[in-house]
Amino acid sequence: MAEFSLDLNEEQRDLRDWVHGFAAEVVRPAAAEWDEREDTPWPVIQEAAKVGLYGFEFLATCWADPTGLSLPIASEELFWGDAGIGLSIFGTSLAVAAIYGAGTPDQMVEWVPQCFGDIDSPTVAAFCTSEPEAGSDVGAMRTRAVYDEATDEWVLTGQKAYATNGGIAGVHVVTASVDPTLGSRGQAAFVVPPGTPGLTATRKLRKLGLRASHTADVFLDGVRVPGRCLLGGRDALLERLDRARSGQRATGQAAMRTFELSRPTVGAQALGVARAAYEYALDYAKDRVQFGRPIIENQAVAFALADMRTEIDAARLLVWRASWMGRNNRPFTAGEGSMSKLKAGEVAVSVTEKAVQLLGGAGFLRDHPVERWYRDAKIYTIFEGTSEIQRLVISRAISGMQIR
Repeated sequence: MAEFSLDLNEEQRDLRDWVHGFAAEVVRPAAAEWDEREDTPWPVIQEAAKVGLYGFEFLATCWADPTGLSLPIASEELFWGDAGIGLSIFGTSLAVAAIYGAGTPDQMVEWVPQCFGDIDSPTVAAFCTSEPEAGSDVGAMRTRAVYDEATDEWVLTGQKAYATNGGIAGVHVVTASVDPTLGSRGQAAFVVPPGTPGLTATRKLRKLGLRASHTADVFLDGVRVPGRCLLGGRDALLERLDRARSGQRATGQAAMRTFELSRPTVGAQALGVARAAYEYALDYAKDRVQFGRPIIENQAVAFALADMRTEIDAARLLVWRASWMGRNNRPFTAGEGSMSKLKAGEVAVSVTEKAVQLLGGAGFLRDHPVERWYRDAKIYTIFEGTSEIQRLVISRAISGMQIR
């Protein structure tokens, strides 16, 4: 019988220590400045590219790990440094995951390198799927893609909301409806190449947290892209649409495939934020003296820290399980991917809130980073599926019923 172990192997430990070192030495010292500036930290992205942390080779190495743990390990460590800068570095991976999950080998070769640029001049990519009137209702997508047979081009029209790197990206990956009568089953994903006319992002969004990560609404006004920009190709799309029209079971749709690949990794990002706040609060509680003794000697404080650590470790186990299942093609029969993101996101919110509380008035000041971590944590119960949507996915999976 094979030995069961939760120990990380040597490669995983080296990866963890390497990314942690970058987060401690490069990311954390820059975090407060870029949060205040609310601007994309291009110098940090370039430094990540130089050391090999930003680029497809890094992602491919992580994805090749048969345990599925390398990417969540790296994500937790980087986001322990700072979530806004972390998303500026890892935000491109969502567009890459869409190309990787739905594209042909030729499309991967053509577009993935363009998502990252080169070491001296790194670029970013954007995955654009959310819409102002759709939100969690992916089936209500209004952005349309119409095929022009005369030119072998697709014409995209619509608006995307809350796009990470929207407008500043070189490559945009956009989901659109090609047959609105089929709802989410009538959708496809398209690459919009750099410099394509008609794609604009007129307003950068100002946010509660993740301020170092660029977010914008993206507008598509008759954007024309070559036929080869349809991820997966037109023949595969027509086959999928025919199956949907005949009532055959769906094999998945563009946005959801990407989210399935990324949900446990997003949970790992939330873990990094939570762990940073817990560690800071623990150190503070050991050093802060009130009534003649460190406050950690008070049971209320010690128990709060014990709960924080327990919740973080429990969430990590869910993230690792889902990551392993996804990498080894084990079906999420009980919504395990959503479980991991749900638990980790809510743990991040509760742990960072407790950290602010344990620091008291100091926690409310920008002199301490816990207030920034508190602001950053909230997004993890919202983006890539709200906590309510995760519960819906889980409840449908465990009941086999169409719960609404």
